[in-house]
Amino acid sequence: MIILVLNSGSSSVKYRLYEMEGEKCLAWGIVERIGSRGALLNHERYDGHKIKLAGEVVDHTSAIEYILAILLSPNHGVIKDRSAIDAVGHRVVHGGEKFIGSALINKQVMDQLHDCIELAPLHNPHNIKGITACQSLLPDKPQSAVFDTAFHHKMPDYSYLYGLPYSLYKKYSVRRYGFHGTSHRYVSGRAAVMMNRPLDQINLVTCHLGNGCSAAAVKGGISIDTSMGFTPVEGLLMGTRTGDLDPAALLYLMSREDIGMSEANSLINKHSGLLGVSGVSNDMREIETETKKGNTRAELALNIFCYRIKKYIGAYAAAMGGLDGVVFTGGIGENSSEVRRRIVDGMQFLGIILDTEANIFKSAEESFIDQGGMVRIMVIPTNEELVIARDTRDLINK
Repeated sequence: MIILVLNSGSSSVKYRLYEMEGEKCLAWGIVERIGSRGALLNHERYDGHKIKLAGEVVDHTSAIEYILAILLSPNHGVIKDRSAIDAVGHRVVHGGEKFIGSALINKQVMDQLHDCIELAPLHNPHNIKGITACQSLLPDKPQSAVFDTAFHHKMPDYSYLYGLPYSLYKKYSVRRYGFHGTSHRYVSGRAAVMMNRPLDQINLVTCHLGNGCSAAAVKGGISIDTSMGFTPVEGLLMGTRTGDLDPAALLYLMSREDIGMSEANSLINKHSGLLGVSGVSNDMREIETETKKGNTRAELALNIFCYRIKKYIGAYAAAMGGLDGVVFTGGIGENSSEVRRRIVDGMQFLGIILDTEANIFKSAEESFIDQGGMVRIMVIPTNEELVIARDTRDLINK
C-alpha cells in the first residue's frame, strides 16, 4: 500500500510518500510560497536524489498538482501513475471534541471539520484546502484526517477544564485541547521500545521543541496533561508565541496600547516568545550564537525558555506520581545540546542525570543521553508523517 501524506499550511504544503510494507519513505519535500511569486518546490528521493524547482503556484490545488507531477516524473519521481497511490492522509490541527481519533473523510466529516474552523482559524482552513484539492485531483482515493489534538482526548476533566464558569465550557467548548499529538504519540512509543519496557507501564514527559513547543505527561501511553491549551499559544515559551501569560496582562496592554483583538492576537502569536524577549530572532541557533557573544537579552530568552520546560517536567513528574523517562524531540529538542543541558541541570533529585559527553556527541538517530540512572533521558527524532500514514492504513484496513 502506498500512502501520500500531506501537511497543508497557509502558504506551503509538505508531503511524504510511503510504501507501507516496510514503512519506507519513497520521497518527501515541500512546496513553499504558495500564492506569491517565486514559489519553490524542494523534492528529495529515498536514494538521495534532490531537486529544487521554482515556478508559479497560485493555490493549494496547484501545489498538490505540482507534487503529483514531481512524484510521477521519469527523472525525479518514484511512481509511474496516480493509480499507484492508494490513499491520502492529511494533518488537521484541531478536531475539537468531535474527533477523538483519526477519521476517514466523507461528507459528514467535512461538515464537522468546517465546524472546527472557529477553534483554529489560523490552521484548519488551510488543512481543509488540502483535502478539497485532493478530492478533486484524486477523487477515487480514500482520504483520512489525522488530528493534532486527538492524542490528548483522554485527559481527565480536572486537567483539561479551566477555572471559568462551567456553562461557558458547555456553550463554547472552551477547554484545554493540546497539540503536537502525533509527535507526542510517536516519540512515547519509540521511548518504550528504546527502554525495552511496556508503554502502559512507564511514565514519560515528552518535550516537542521547535518553533512551536509543547510538553506532555504520558502515563501508561495516555496523555494525561499537556502544556498547550485551547490554542497553541499556552504553555512553554516558543519562537514567537508567549506561552503562559496572565490573561489580565493582555487586557491591560490592550487598554494601554489601544489595540484591538486582531493586534492582540498578532502580539501573542507573532511578536512574542524568543523573538520578543531577545529582540534578535525566533531561531534558537541565532539565540545561542548571540548568547555566546554576551547578548544579555538573548541569554534571558534562553533562560526563560529552559526554565519553563524544567518547571513542566517537575510538575508532570508529580502529576504522574513518578517519572521513568524524558524525551526531547523537534528541531530544538533534537539538535540543541545546550538547551537540553540547561533544562535538566539541577534535576538530579528526580533521578535525571545527564551524560554530558553523550549529550554533546549524540547520534543523529535515537539515543540515550543519561548516565543510566532512574530516569532515562532520550533524544528521539519525531516522525509525525509516519503516524499519519499508519493511521490512514489502519482506517482503510478496517
